[in-house]
Amino acid sequence: AAIAAMLAALKADCAYVPIDTDSPAERVQHVIRAAEPRVVLTSAAATGLLDGLAGIGVLTSSTLLGSLEEHLSSEHYKSTFARSDWEQFDARAPTARNGEHDVAHILFTSGSTGIPKGVVITHANVTSFVSWANAYFGMGRHDRWSGHPPLHFDLSTYDIYGTLASGAQLHLVPASLNLLPHKLAAFIRDSELTRWFSVPSILSYMVKFGAVGQDDFPTLEKLLWCGEVLPTPVLMELMQRLPHVAFTNLYGPTEATIASSYHTVLQPPTNEAEDIPIGRACDGEDLLILDEQQRAVPAGEIGDLYITGMGLSPGYWKDPHKTSEVFLESPRSQAGETRMYRTGDLASWDDTGLAHFHGRADFQIKHRGYRIELGEIEAALNTLDGVRECAVVGVATAGFEGTQICCAYAPASHNVQVRMLRVRLRDRLPSYMIPSRWTEMELLPKNANGKVDRKVVKEWFEDEERRVRRD
Repeated sequence: AAIAAMLAALKADCAYVPIDTDSPAERVQHVIRAAEPRVVLTSAAATGLLDGLAGIGVLTSSTLLGSLEEHLSSEHYKSTFARSDWEQFDARAPTARNGEHDVAHILFTSGSTGIPKGVVITHANVTSFVSWANAYFGMGRHDRWSGHPPLHFDLSTYDIYGTLASGAQLHLVPASLNLLPHKLAAFIRDSELTRWFSVPSILSYMVKFGAVGQDDFPTLEKLLWCGEVLPTPVLMELMQRLPHVAFTNLYGPTEATIASSYHTVLQPPTNEAEDIPIGRACDGEDLLILDEQQRAVPAGEIGDLYITGMGLSPGYWKDPHKTSEVFLESPRSQAGETRMYRTGDLASWDDTGLAHFHGRADFQIKHRGYRIELGEIEAALNTLDGVRECAVVGVATAGFEGTQICCAYAPASHNVQVRMLRVRLRDRLPSYMIPSRWTEMELLPKNANGKVDRKVVKEWFEDEERRVRRD
C-alpha cells in the first residue's frame, strides 16, 4: 500500500517524504515541520505515532490526513479521506506537468545538530541511476528482486523503480526476518530470488549464524550490497559457498542518489585483510579524490572523495547554508562539471584506476547500513537530566553492527543507570541510533582547548575492545 501511495503521489505531480514509523514522535516532528506536507498518508499501524504527533501540535487542521485503509480517528485526529472512499474519487488520471528536474521525493537523514536534514531527489536523479543499473545488472521481466531496505532508506529507491522499470517482480522482505537469519535465508530460497540487494550487516548476520549452505540459493544470480563496508571474511565465505553468484559492491551517499560507483568482485579475496574497492564511477557519475587545495591526488595517496554527475541532489530542503557547505563548484567546471558533492569520506586510487574507501573524515558513521551523525545522538543525550556531559564515538568492528556506537558519559547524580538512559533515548531516537557500548566517567577527557577529546574516548573503547578479545 505504501508503494502504491508513492506512485500515486508522483502521478499527482507531488513529491513524497517517506517516514520511519518506528521513530519516536519527537524526532518525526522535525521532519513534518520541515517538509510542511499538504497531505499525510498513513495506516492503522502508525496510530501511536499519529497520536504523538497530534498531541504536540504537528498535525494541524490545514493538513489533510489520508488513510491507506479504513478511516482512522482518535481524540487527537481524524482522517480526511481513506482508501475505502475510492468510489468517490475521480477515475481520470490527473494531468502531469512535472519534468525531470522537479522534486520526486525528499529523504531525511541524520543531522549533526540533532535535526534531520532533507535530501532533495529529482526524477532525473532516480531515472539516471535506474537506467544504468538495470542495463549493467541485466534486469528483465523474469527477475525476482528483493525489497529489503525500509522505504525511508535510499537503497529502496532502486528496489522499487528498478523493478518496475524492468517488469520484474519485487519481493518485499518482512522486517521481522532481520533478526532471524535462517528464516531470512529461507525467504530467499522460497521466493526463488534472482537478485539480492541489502546493507552488508544482514549478509554478515546470515554468515555468522550459518544460515547460508554450500551451493545455496540456486536461483540467485547476483548479490549487491551498499551502505557500509562488507567485512572481507564475510565476502570470502559467501563467495566460497555461492560460486554461481556474481558479487557487486556499490558505493554512494544519499546526496548522490543510491550509488555512484561499483565494483564486481571477480575473484575471492586472497586474505582477510584485503579491502574491497568501491571501484569505478557509474555511467553519468564521476569520482574525484582531491587534496586540501582541491588538486587531484596521485595513485596510492589518500584524499577527500567528491562526486559529480547526474546523481547529485539539488541540495538540502530549505537549507541553503548546509547545501553550500557540501555542494561546491567543481575544479573541472570548464569541462561541464559545475557542481561536486563533498562526501566526507577518504579514498585513494590504486594502480588499476579503482577507488578504495578509507573511512570518514568527519563525525559521521555507517551503522547497520544507516548513515548516522554522532552529534545527533549527543544532542539527544544532552537533553536528559541525568547526563552532565557525554561523547559518542564510532568504533570499527568486523561484526554484524559494522561500526559500533559507543557512549562515554559523566552522570549528573549517583543514581543514573545505563538502562534508564537507553529507555529514555528510545523516546528521542530510532533503535539503530542507541549506543551499544557505554562507560561512565567522572569527567570526560579534554583537549588543550577545553573541549571533549573524542580521540581519547575512542581510544579507550578501542583498547577495551582489544582487551575483551584477548580475554
